[in-house]
Amino acid sequence: MTSSGTNPQRRPPGDPVGSAAWELLLPAVSAPARTRGRSLQAALREAVRSGRLAPGTRLPSSRDLAADLGVSRGLVTEAYEQLTAEGYLRSGRGAGTWVGGAVRAARPRTRDLAPRAPGSRADFVAGTPDLSLFPRAAWATAHRGVLAELPHQDLGYPDPRGLPRLRTALAGLLTRRRGVVADPERIVVVSGVAQATSLLGFALHARGLATAGVEDPGSPQHDELYAAAGVTTVPVPLDGEGISLGPLREAGVRAVVTTPSHQFPTGIAYSARRRADLLGWARSVDGFVLEDDYDGDFRYDRAPVGALQGLDPDRVAYTGSVSKSLAPGLRLGWLLVPQSLADEVVERKRTMDLGHPTIDQALFARFLERGDYDRQLRRCQRAYRERRDALVAALEEHLPGTRVSGIAAGLHVIAALPHRYGPQEEFLARLGAAGVGVRPLTDYAHARAEPDDERGVRLVLGYAHLSPTRIRAGVRLMAEAARA
Repeated sequence: MTSSGTNPQRRPPGDPVGSAAWELLLPAVSAPARTRGRSLQAALREAVRSGRLAPGTRLPSSRDLAADLGVSRGLVTEAYEQLTAEGYLRSGRGAGTWVGGAVRAARPRTRDLAPRAPGSRADFVAGTPDLSLFPRAAWATAHRGVLAELPHQDLGYPDPRGLPRLRTALAGLLTRRRGVVADPERIVVVSGVAQATSLLGFALHARGLATAGVEDPGSPQHDELYAAAGVTTVPVPLDGEGISLGPLREAGVRAVVTTPSHQFPTGIAYSARRRADLLGWARSVDGFVLEDDYDGDFRYDRAPVGALQGLDPDRVAYTGSVSKSLAPGLRLGWLLVPQSLADEVVERKRTMDLGHPTIDQALFARFLERGDYDRQLRRCQRAYRERRDALVAALEEHLPGTRVSGIAAGLHVIAALPHRYGPQEEFLARLGAAGVGVRPLTDYAHARAEPDDERGVRLVLGYAHLSPTRIRAGVRLMAEAARA
């Protein structure tokens, strides 16, 4: 390295280490004086992490480097001392300063692992609402109001069940719209239905319930979430009225996961008789029904059927979220827990995350109290009913003979195509080649009872995220691929 009087713009030949250090650190010393020291430390730290300054490299003396960079020697000395204390550098009296060997260079990567629909000309994969319907203006107004009025103490660690204000507002909403027995003391605010499912899984496991029944076909997420809590799932078939009680009894479980208001994915609603029989089973085995009311607010031909929980709140754990009505990215939901499971659930929630973010809770409470959430539900109801009607009409026009099953509700339909479009695997391949994204009903089954070509082509078609125009265009594309 050069002496302290050397012009940094004229590097002496044969001095690659000094040049490297100088070139890496020179931008840092252009920072304002008050942040120059931190900038110099950060630049030197990153140079070691990235491997641009390799382990064992001897660095210039503090005097030489300060002269080359045009800064005080104290600034460089402080940087060397700080990084030596952190383990990035090593030094010895009279031996100079060297790059330490503790750091393992790693190339930084920023990946987005959020689920994204693959590029397609028409995407009918179910499960996504129309995110453009999110009420940005009303949400922003509520956010400003909350920040202005939230007491300072509410910014501390919350009750793990949630803010009393929000639990009270949720109790009113769920009692009025879903017919549940909603004691605010038994409501737990959660990060969506996924966390509610995990909490219930841990609570069941703590009580010695190592298995739980799940609907077949049903949501594959239930299997994964309960397995993570140490609970094995057992598939139980459905019939035209709901989950089959005979196979449920034979499974030997004492807990079962259900979607009784609008079964996912078949689209049926449990009959009144099946609801009563299911609760009778739970009482007979001293067990629990775990009710996932994932889209119970959206019924288009009549008022929604009330939640099962309202018939027996001591046997039914009820959960829902804003994922279909507002946006899944909010990660906001609720769990009404039976009294006998309450202590386990609340304690697990406390140890899991110390409670849901308080500002988000206060914001949603205000959103509920001012009627904004009811207005949003009505807005979504109108939009999704129109889109369902557009999908049914387009299927009748372009794929005649297609039978749409399930109640007029939710964000998807089951479309059974005539056998002439089969076998199913060939039909799906044609759609894939044409850029049409769909999932067959068999994707949600735990076991296939018969070959696909005997069952015909049955598709789960999501429509909520598509405009009527895109729905009609997508069905036309599907029909063209089917005729290819």
